[in-house]
Amino acid sequence: MEPLYVAHAVSSGEGRNGHVATDDGLIDLDLAIQKELGGPGGLTNPEQLFAAGYAACFHSALQAVARAAKVDLGASSVEASVGIGKEGEGFGLNAILEVSTPGAPRKTARALVEKAHQVCPYSNATRGNIVVEIDLVQAAGE
Repeated sequence: MEPLYVAHAVSSGEGRNGHVATDDGLIDLDLAIQKELGGPGGLTNPEQLFAAGYAACFHSALQAVARAAKVDLGASSVEASVGIGKEGEGFGLNAILEVSTPGAPRKTARALVEKAHQVCPYSNATRGNIVVEIDLVQAAGE
């Protein structure tokens, strides 16, 4: 693959209890381990950042395939939930994407969601590596 864009970020400090920043300064955040994992909470964490990125990327892919199919999705949205838990001797992730397409009928929306899952870079990166569940939570007429 020949990259069209490369993002650069650095983690410093104590990883999950540290700091992340991008070279352009657009992300410049302190991190904290979630309370559920024994940390103090109160700051963002890698799973939230991954969820935000996946939601935005999948939504963009969905809008692109809908445009190509000349389908109006209405005020569509994608909500991503990313879980972390013990897996073997380490940790693993899972993801749930909840897709809302109030402008498109369910059958049409389902086909577009499946197509978006094939073209989304995050979906391609996670396929076969983590469980990703995609739920169509709203479509036209519901």
